Amino acid sequence: MNKDKNQKNKKNKLIAIAMLLLVVILGLLVLLVNNKKSNEEDDKTLAYTELINEITNENVEKIEMTVGSTSLKVKMKGVDEEKKAIVPNTEAFIELVQAKVAEGKDIELIQNPRGFLEQAGSTFISLLPTLIMVALFIMLFKMQGLGEKGKIYDDTERRTKVKFDDVAGLDEEKEELIEIVDFLKRPERFVKMGAKIPRGVLLYGKPGTGKTLIAKAIAGEADVPFISMSGSEFIEMFAGLGASRVRKLFDKARKLSPCIVFIDEIDAIGSRRTSNSGAETENNQTLNQLLVEMDGFSSEETIIVLAATNRPEMLDKALLRPGRFDRQITIPTPDLNGRLDILKIHSKEKRLSNDVNLESVAEDTAGFTGAELANILNEAAIIATKKKHEEIENEDIEEAVKKVVVGIEKHSRVLSEHDKKLTAYHEAGHAVVSQYLPTQTPVKEVSIIPRGVTGGYTLYKSNEDKYYISKTEMKEKLIVLLGGRAGEKIAINDISTGASNDIEVATQIARDMVTKYGMTDSLGPIDLKGKEDYELQLFGETIGDKVGEEVKNLIDEAYVNAQQLLIQHRDKLDAIAQTLLEKEKINESEFNQIFNS
Repeated sequence: MNKDKNQKNKKNKLIAIAMLLLVVILGLLVLLVNNKKSNEEDDKTLAYTELINEITNENVEKIEMTVGSTSLKVKMKGVDEEKKAIVPNTEAFIELVQAKVAEGKDIELIQNPRGFLEQAGSTFISLLPTLIMVALFIMLFKMQGLGEKGKIYDDTERRTKVKFDDVAGLDEEKEELIEIVDFLKRPERFVKMGAKIPRGVLLYGKPGTGKTLIAKAIAGEADVPFISMSGSEFIEMFAGLGASRVRKLFDKARKLSPCIVFIDEIDAIGSRRTSNSGAETENNQTLNQLLVEMDGFSSEETIIVLAATNRPEMLDKALLRPGRFDRQITIPTPDLNGRLDILKIHSKEKRLSNDVNLESVAEDTAGFTGAELANILNEAAIIATKKKHEEIENEDIEEAVKKVVVGIEKHSRVLSEHDKKLTAYHEAGHAVVSQYLPTQTPVKEVSIIPRGVTGGYTLYKSNEDKYYISKTEMKEKLIVLLGGRAGEKIAINDISTGASNDIEVATQIARDMVTKYGMTDSLGPIDLKGKEDYELQLFGETIGDKVGEEVKNLIDEAYVNAQQLLIQHRDKLDAIAQTLLEKEKINESEFNQIFNS
């Protein structure tokens, strides 16, 4: 249903734009044709004063004109070629010619009736500005039509059917939101007690964590209309339409009260206000209207505004004060039990083999969002179908995880022997280094088969949820990331572009250690991340140089440690690399067997 509405909305926009373009193009064509004719006849045109002189001197044989037109044709005596003339006043000119004829001058005056095409062309040109304005008005009307954009479930059959049971991994968050459901169902209980329920609830978290799903579940549990719009839908090319759409959205909500208004990606209109012009001014007007509407709720109106964002730091502070979005709820990535519950929900309609262990899948997907977990099971079903399996097998799910994390396996990409050796030592470098660092997780698989944009990969077991990361763990993570570059340097005495992503991630971690987590002795526990230049100046004019120096020191130290580990355990590096060159892929048991031999 929503898809049909979106298609209809797009169709209306295209029709309105096409109408405007058609009117403009037709007008331009008429003007071009007339201009072309005018240019072609410039050299054959008589000035009005010259025409009067020719008539007075009896040099004019015939005058032919169209009724209502100021343009006429003139044939001179003894000349075959006709000339053109423009008269300022046709009635006065005709009286003048008739007077000359009465005086005895031999002039033939022909007045032709006006043709249909000439009348239509003249009328069209005169109406062209009006037609353009009408087309613009229609286009504006179509583009600001909120009814076609808002996705509304306003009757029994079309209300959202999502319930809290359909939302897994967010037990504490659901408990927090149950009171919203109670308020929507029985608002009089809260009013009697003198309690004021929050008018706005902000849900924030990574994309795919279930913010929209839980918003629908609240409406489903309360059995109330659910009005949903994306923040980007408020902003269009014409100024003022954003604020207009906000007004229409809340007018609709008041008519459907009790109901839920859900604004997804609210940072598109709720970002911090500026004093600039252009798009920023339009954004400010839209945000101001949203604030006005939320302040304008009366006590009788049972309307809850839910909003979602993955960038809460971008929001204007005025949105977060009491009376607006005064309650903020973080929607985190699910923990182990949450991932297991999500996998169970999404596997209900899928045929799973007995060898599939969803608990093991949940253990191996720490940090995955609900959307990513659903995608893994869907990909596994597709892979199983391609392989003509009767059921989804464990190997299908493992392949799906690798496909989502790393990319599609590309057996068709042929590597040269030099590139294969380089890749083998690169991945072996990662794997061997991580084996000797106590904070790093065990190796699950190493491969030199290209996947996605990578020439190879090293996967690690992720059997625990991390909520805090120590400085030691972050420093050892840097060593692992630079272990690939170190493996290339030690084994081949050369380096490649294959470490570009490793270097990018390592640099980001080192920068966060310095600017966000305050993990360096020289700068100390100071938050420097994302600060404006004038804010950084509070810590001294050379603070930028100090940050860069500390980041470089962390990277340099990690690279040196990675090389030292690989030199110390060169036999393991060679053994893993050679096995990769022979088999292309090493699983966890094979990797451990090499290390224990």
